[in-house]
Amino acid sequence: MGDVQTLSAWPSLPYEEWRETRDTLHMYTQVIGKLRLALSPFEPEWAHVPLYVSARGLTTSTVPVGLRTIDAELDLIDHALVVRSSDGDIERRPLGGSVADFYQDIMRALQRLRVDVAVSVLPSEVADPIPFPDDRTHHTYDQHQARQFFRALSMVDLVMKEHRARFRGRTTPVQFFWGTFDLALIRFSGKLVDPPAGAGVIARVGGDAEEICAGWWPGNERVPYPAFFAYAYPVPDGIDRVSIQPGAAAWNPAAGEFLLPYESARSEADPRQAIVDFFNSTYAGAAKVLGWDEALTHVSAPAAAATRPRATG
Repeated sequence: MGDVQTLSAWPSLPYEEWRETRDTLHMYTQVIGKLRLALSPFEPEWAHVPLYVSARGLTTSTVPVGLRTIDAELDLIDHALVVRSSDGDIERRPLGGSVADFYQDIMRALQRLRVDVAVSVLPSEVADPIPFPDDRTHHTYDQHQARQFFRALSMVDLVMKEHRARFRGRTTPVQFFWGTFDLALIRFSGKLVDPPAGAGVIARVGGDAEEICAGWWPGNERVPYPAFFAYAYPVPDGIDRVSIQPGAAAWNPAAGEFLLPYESARSEADPRQAIVDFFNSTYAGAAKVLGWDEALTHVSAPAAAATRPRATG
């Protein structure tokens, strides 16, 4: 068990305690994510759809509207949706209330910003989706719980960016997928693969390249606890026998992924190092099974960068 100071630096996030706020926030992210999807040019592997962690929450980053741009940010510190345009206009809407009201308020705000866009109103990658205009089921938004989620998300984002930095090949940014509600980093070998037979459009577009993925989710109905995850796609023979760290991490046959419970990492003497060890060991094991070149992670930093102070915790 880590000492009290280290443990408290990584916020507790019990899934059952914040599940209702989590589910509402999930739908809020879907609304702004579908805005980015509707306005952005298509990119392979759905690279045009994720959100990104900002200093205050989750953002679309800039998306085009003709020769203008807008961005939308869920500010999880002041608890507001903020939509900005490159010509100086800004709209704010406090977070809270039903998804139906949230959606309608966003669409009206976009009209005031002279953004003419139609978004798909059916949530993606969730069981029993409710169209945004009809969703008064998801309406719980606890500010403290949302802030705890953002604290964890922001810290995990930093560690994942550290992991991403030591890779020479093609890689995504650390990105937040609003369909599955998780933070993910994907590394590619450059080898194309055939998507599974009969796959839907999401799997067909996102499943056409060999990859190793690492990430974190805050829990869902299938895995009802926050956890770090890692996998290789397509799943190679022998992946389940790879040796990984730390001791609390393991291959989960049902999920088809390596999992490290967030609470287990949080309880380590050095949570950050435990997470780094998980990402590094799962990548190394998967890359060996897949036959990736070891040189892809051989990166020598200049002396000034190598001696730069690193935050602890």
